[in-house]
Amino acid sequence: MEGKRVTVPDVVEAKGKRRITMVTAYDYVTARWVDRSGIDMILVGDSLAMVMLGHEDTLSVTMEEMLHHTRAVARGAHRALVIGDMPFMSYQVSVEQAVANAGRFMKEAGAQAVKLEGGATVVPQIRAIVEAGIPVQGHIGLTPQSIAQLGGFKVQAKSAETAKKLIEDAKALAEAGCFSIVLEAIPAPVAKIITESVPIPTIGIGAGPHCDGQVLVLHDLVGLFDRFRPKFVKQYDEMGERLLNALRAFRREVEDGIFPGEEHSFSMKPEELRKLEEALK
Repeated sequence: MEGKRVTVPDVVEAKGKRRITMVTAYDYVTARWVDRSGIDMILVGDSLAMVMLGHEDTLSVTMEEMLHHTRAVARGAHRALVIGDMPFMSYQVSVEQAVANAGRFMKEAGAQAVKLEGGATVVPQIRAIVEAGIPVQGHIGLTPQSIAQLGGFKVQAKSAETAKKLIEDAKALAEAGCFSIVLEAIPAPVAKIITESVPIPTIGIGAGPHCDGQVLVLHDLVGLFDRFRPKFVKQYDEMGERLLNALRAFRREVEDGIFPGEEHSFSMKPEELRKLEEALK
């Protein structure tokens, strides 16, 4: 699906008019397929630590790894808005470090925006990044970079007190200049209140149907990541099983001498083959 590049103003203006779509991608090939599908935004998520690099959580991924994958995605995406996910400890140390690292996503990796986790505590960083001319997507609720503090991958804001704090965080992010907010693993009624309370789009993942848009990890969506499947994931295909079947078929055909066939092989002019045979006598 070709078309003009989706911009940050396009995303903001979509609130209340149409549903917004976002999918993660981590490399050139998958970015091309996501881009052609008409998805609005591609998030180069720090979830690549688990999905692509095999880590147990998102904490281990580095700035250099995130920039590497974001560069690849940016080469493959010509329509979707590409968002680079700022990894753990790339923005928490200082406002200056946050701005510098956000700038690297734009300047070195070709992203059009960055995402970072946290509520009111990261407002100073968000304000400074936005003032530097870099669009910021917020992320509250279950924030994987705070997994040690949260005690695991658990649904957040289940009590009235914690839900009220989350709503306040969402308002603070909007006031700080975020153009959208990811709401992860929170009760649907809380997500509905947040969506109605902020002037910017909310993008849900495990946050129910009332958000302005939805995001899923590509490898969850198509059945390629099988280590675990969160409750909020709807799997639209079994590509992992289909890939496994293709690989097994390849292995069998090689073992049985079926592949490669004549149609997969290169020929040689008969006279050149005769010359070769004569030369080898």
